[in-house]
Amino acid sequence: MKKDRWLLRAVVLLALSAALMTGVSLAAEAGSTQDPLVTLSYLNDTFFNNIMQRVDQRIAERTGQALPSGGSSGAASFVVVTLNEGQTLTGGIGCEVMLRVGSAVCVSPSDPGLIDETTASTLANGGALVQNHLYMMTIEGRGVRAASATTKVLARGSYTVA
Repeated sequence: MKKDRWLLRAVVLLALSAALMTGVSLAAEAGSTQDPLVTLSYLNDTFFNNIMQRVDQRIAERTGQALPSGGSSGAASFVVVTLNEGQTLTGGIGCEVMLRVGSAVCVSPSDPGLIDETTASTLANGGALVQNHLYMMTIEGRGVRAASATTKVLARGSYTVA
């Protein structure tokens, strides 16, 4: 008799455990806060895209640029500007230029003239631009004047040529 009670207790305990485990597994949904299942496809297709959109929105807010239509991010693209000797490209705040062909000098009524983003330095009025360096205008009235017959710069942002 005692042997049967032990077996009966083991069977009842096993049945209760199985019922409890089934209830717990049915109560938790896969991918919920109780069961945070994360797959590689979720990370690649959903999570990273959401994060990148948030980052792009923050960058656009801080630089004052609108996001391009279609939801993709990024600032306006560079355009090629050809200057003849003596012509001046004057940029708005945040305008960036890169000297590609010819030579050019900084035009600025005061210091700092241009910010050389490539070397993290400044360029004063009359200073020569270095080819393939990226320069930014951080104050109104800054620009570059062509010092050779044909000068080509890449420009991004608002600017005027005179």
